[in-house]
Amino acid sequence: MNKKIILFGRRLRSRGAILATAFSVAVTLVRAAEAPPKPLFPGAAPVCPCESLAKVSLPNTTIDSAAIDPADGSCRVTASVTHPPSGDRVKVFIGLPMKGWNGRFRGNGGGGFSGGSANSLRGPVAQGFAAGATDTGHEGGSGSFALDANGRLNWQAIQDNAYLGIHEMTVVGKALTQAFYGKAPRYSYFVGGSTGGRQGLMAAQRYPHDYDGIVSACPAINWHRFLPADLWPQVVMVAANNFLPKAKLDAATAAAVSACDAADGVADGVIDDPSRCGYDPRALVGAKVGDSTFTEADAEVVRKIWDGPRGQGGTFLWHGLARGTDLFALAGTGGSPLMGKAFSISLDWFRFFLLQNPQWDPATLTPAGFELLWRQSV
Repeated sequence: MNKKIILFGRRLRSRGAILATAFSVAVTLVRAAEAPPKPLFPGAAPVCPCESLAKVSLPNTTIDSAAIDPADGSCRVTASVTHPPSGDRVKVFIGLPMKGWNGRFRGNGGGGFSGGSANSLRGPVAQGFAAGATDTGHEGGSGSFALDANGRLNWQAIQDNAYLGIHEMTVVGKALTQAFYGKAPRYSYFVGGSTGGRQGLMAAQRYPHDYDGIVSACPAINWHRFLPADLWPQVVMVAANNFLPKAKLDAATAAAVSACDAADGVADGVIDDPSRCGYDPRALVGAKVGDSTFTEADAEVVRKIWDGPRGQGGTFLWHGLARGTDLFALAGTGGSPLMGKAFSISLDWFRFFLLQNPQWDPATLTPAGFELLWRQSV
């Protein structure tokens, strides 16, 4: 059987700035390209009441609830999967159309540290899919699940989030689909963006028989490199003791776009190939920006952010933010006096995965300390 993995996004050098929006972008792309598929089993209908799915027996799985969703009339099932003797609980959410099942199963991914949400089922179910989602073992979007009650790395929870949760959701979802309609889904697909894109690639590598096709949008791969890199703008500003306000960061972005936008022959407010844009922020020095003047020190901060993480002696560690990227997304500042505001997903990576210290303050991070943590992350 031929299987396809579709990657959305020309560049796979993932940026923390898109993590918060990539999932919604992926969903928009998929919906725009997707018409309700024709049923593979014409006339297929449930062979049992929705509520009876609560009695389905699956290994290491408890069916928590099975009931009709009053919002759309579909059958909604919530289950919990464990991996003895760890005591973990991976929540699985399954939506099953009461009529018009198209003969297919669709798994949905999450974003950031969130494994997924039951809210993602409504669209696919409306198109006739039996659909699944999972929290991958923890609620919410914090990375705190990585530590157990004793402050040590919780490897079961980490594995649940990394790949097991999606696999368990798929196994449970297919089994409940077969129990409800009396037929197994003929085809199964996975759709996700950002973390969901990474989940799709992980499913393809670890469990290649789970899905017949995968849409992997903006996949957040190289997680161990780009998440530390997303903290680099804060490291630069801390080291320089120069925290740039939003007005100056926006001015640098706008100036780069203005300088390089038309290089592709079309003035559309987008730098077509940022790697070919050599704009130097020194050109802004002396300009009035907001309530202050853009200085050479400001230009040096922007330049280092664009250049990307460097080790002692200037050794390359990872790519910087491309010219034209919204700098404030990762070089955020605020408060009075002005201080840095670290990107939350990167901050959680440092606090819970690398340092195992939920109270760690990124304002204490020096370039030398960053390089050590970078290498630990890798």
